[in-house]
Amino acid sequence: MKSKITLVIAMCLMLVAPNAFSATVKLGFVTTLTTPAAVIGNDMRDAVELALEHIGHKMGPVDVEVVYGDDEFNPQKGKQATERLVTQDKVDIVFGYIWSHVLLASATTVLDAGKILISANAGPSQLAGKGCHENFFSISWQNDQTPMAMGEVLNQRGVDSLYVIAPLYAAGKNMVAGVKRTFTGEIVGEDMTKWPDQIDWAAELSKVKAANPDGVFVFYPGKHGPAFIKQYQQSGLSGQVDLYTVFTVDSISLPRFQQAEMSGVLGTTMTQFWAPDLDNAANKKFVDAFKAKYDKYPSFYAAQSYDAVMYIKSAVEAVGGDMSNVDGLRAALQKADFDSVRGEFTMGPNHFPIQNFYSREVVEDSDGRWTTSVRETVLNMHQDVYASECSM
Repeated sequence: MKSKITLVIAMCLMLVAPNAFSATVKLGFVTTLTTPAAVIGNDMRDAVELALEHIGHKMGPVDVEVVYGDDEFNPQKGKQATERLVTQDKVDIVFGYIWSHVLLASATTVLDAGKILISANAGPSQLAGKGCHENFFSISWQNDQTPMAMGEVLNQRGVDSLYVIAPLYAAGKNMVAGVKRTFTGEIVGEDMTKWPDQIDWAAELSKVKAANPDGVFVFYPGKHGPAFIKQYQQSGLSGQVDLYTVFTVDSISLPRFQQAEMSGVLGTTMTQFWAPDLDNAANKKFVDAFKAKYDKYPSFYAAQSYDAVMYIKSAVEAVGGDMSNVDGLRAALQKADFDSVRGEFTMGPNHFPIQNFYSREVVEDSDGRWTTSVRETVLNMHQDVYASECSM
């Protein structure tokens, strides 16, 4: 008799909450998988696939499946890919996103559906401040923070005058705002260029020559980074005016620089929340496995994507695989109880990480490959400036 009662109770529970007993957690990952910008998206996807291998395609008691959506480096296409993941694929959580303008176009699709959205890279100020949301989390940074760290580096190096060049879109605006927050010298020129169409900076570089600053600060991710630096060197400015970058020199662009024998890149400095040689067990496992599987260094995009899978895993396990328990998922994501490749960090009240930012130098490793190496902590357990505007 007891076994019959137990069976009836179990059947009733399954009728009330069928998703709670699903054998598979379905995740949607949005990134750029076509166009030249796919070099970043493929690096992110490689890291997701590696993370899935490391966890045996399981999160606690349930299997995990990732469905990929291609944003085609376009906000509208990204929104459409997100809509397909939510309405057709019926994923439980949406994560990924390289580009801030794509994330901003897509966010309401996920959040209005009552689902959790996790950014693996893009960190627009809107979602960190007044537009924060209980179901939105970032496992990367707020866009201003990395250039804020660079501003501090500029101050330490005695740079008194700076010329700023960046693309005119959400992240570009945040990068410029970030470096201005901490740099104490004079901004002698500023150009916001058309994005992503402009790939010739002759006019801007002529203005740099005329201004004769101590340094030039630029933000150009993806294919634009190598193109800009090549033109910078060809202009004759290299060696005369120091170039400081964020999101321009990384493990994706360095092989191109090395193949082109652009040795001027060696020894240059950028800032980041992570480096391949950060000394913790999770990072060593990730970097060693990534290099073994793909025969290249992971980028910070890959590091974030790997972390994102582990972050989601910690939340799924906290609720025992019950994806209908959104309150429980939110609470677990706020705790961020997992071993991150960046080392120790906490989640801020606006659901953005509070973490260290480091200066990194381009070096040649023992195998002759160009990579980046951590030098010093520039910002210690840093919280973004927009957190105070979040009313959660």
